[in-house]
Amino acid sequence: MPYPELTVSTSPARDGGADAIVLALPPLDEATTVLTQWPGVEDVLRGVGFTGSAGTSVRVFAPASTDLPLFVVGTGASPTATAIRDAVGAAVRTTTGFAHLAVAVPHAEEHWRAAAEGAVLGGYRFEGYKTGESTKNRASTVTLHVATDVDAQDLKAVHVAGSAVALVKDLVNIPAEWLGPADLAERAIEAVAGLPVDVEVLVETELEAQGYGGILGVGKGSDRPPRLVRLTYSPVDASRHIAVVGKGITFDTGGLSLKPPASMIGMKFDMAGAATALAVVRAAAQRELPVAVTAWLCIADNMPSGRATRPGDVLRMLDGTSVEVLNTDAEGRLVLADGLVAASRTRPDVIVDVATLTGAVIVALGNRHTGVMGDDATVARYLDAAASVGEAAWQLPLPDHMEDELDSPIADLRNAKVGDPAGGTMFAGLFLRRFVGRTTEDADAPRIPWVHLDIAGSGENKASPFGPTDKGPTAAAVRSLLAFLEAESR
Repeated sequence: MPYPELTVSTSPARDGGADAIVLALPPLDEATTVLTQWPGVEDVLRGVGFTGSAGTSVRVFAPASTDLPLFVVGTGASPTATAIRDAVGAAVRTTTGFAHLAVAVPHAEEHWRAAAEGAVLGGYRFEGYKTGESTKNRASTVTLHVATDVDAQDLKAVHVAGSAVALVKDLVNIPAEWLGPADLAERAIEAVAGLPVDVEVLVETELEAQGYGGILGVGKGSDRPPRLVRLTYSPVDASRHIAVVGKGITFDTGGLSLKPPASMIGMKFDMAGAATALAVVRAAAQRELPVAVTAWLCIADNMPSGRATRPGDVLRMLDGTSVEVLNTDAEGRLVLADGLVAASRTRPDVIVDVATLTGAVIVALGNRHTGVMGDDATVARYLDAAASVGEAAWQLPLPDHMEDELDSPIADLRNAKVGDPAGGTMFAGLFLRRFVGRTTEDADAPRIPWVHLDIAGSGENKASPFGPTDKGPTAAAVRSLLAFLEAESR
């Protein structure tokens, strides 16, 4: 299992049979009352200058409390759920060499679920391809010690969220040589085996027969043909239907608009949106949420060859819209266009698309915030969900004055504005909005409520680890989407 087995106990942490204990505390003036349960620890912490500020960590020897190694991490003053999640996650991530960790957060029992999430997220590990055994393995078991019993369904939700995040990280970590379009489709089938999820896979000939010109146009330069995977979870008691469309570029060279070498490193990550859509529909089924969820995985390899789409070529999308391709490296919006049209035909209550779409979003928002676009009411509900699980997200506008920039002299739309970097993320959002269908067959009906998530920055951590997050794939938006589905199902 790529994350630790999580158990919850009401026994004291020192009596749980663990190899080491993690104690999460605020500054000592807030923690003094609870430290009466831990004789000698307060004096030791004062002696080493422990401040309790967020991000601090110290290993102490406190024989009056326990003969086990004791790691104390700071949560900051008056800690929130996010602060506790980050503190526990950082502790589990960095406390290596112990098979079984006990975690206690005695000052904030109401935030036990955040502590549990931190433990599961911080304990993720990718087995990888290194030879030999590591001496710095993370714990395989984490026991969270709380004062009272916890709800079994809440605990299940933590496990499911951890599994969903791990699935995305595992898939994104796999080298592209072993995860082409057909491989990713097979992984999707395996991931939902045994669950009430129907799977349909369209291969190249079926995509061509049905008119998926965007996915075919991006994928035709590769020796590995594209795929569209549809996964449907439809419980009988569902009153809402949410469609999640994911960009699944299994490797992005940029096509004939070839990326420079440094920019091509890490492009195996470009299928993170599809992995997220897969993880979310699986999690909904595992939790038996009373909401229908359909995932559309738009999968292609973007490679240069004699067959590849050329700059200036015109592709016809699934709804018949013609698109002049001025930049073959703006390929994600082409595969998503087909996915949005296909999802719209099922008339869901909400469509969410998720993609590592634009480098411009990193310029705008940095590396931790997900860029969010769409209709204001639905975006607001998504942002509330993201805030509830401590994931950073920020709404960007879709300005009407930019609509003219989509115009092509020879086709209905152009896919990029070459040489003009201004507002690139919003241009992509406006492009995608053109393919979001109407709530009815009436051409004047309002568009289906829609949220676009650009995770190009938030989906990969290239900087130092923080909280429960390693360098590498982050599975950004997975937990937010699960919270969004849960809210939509009420």
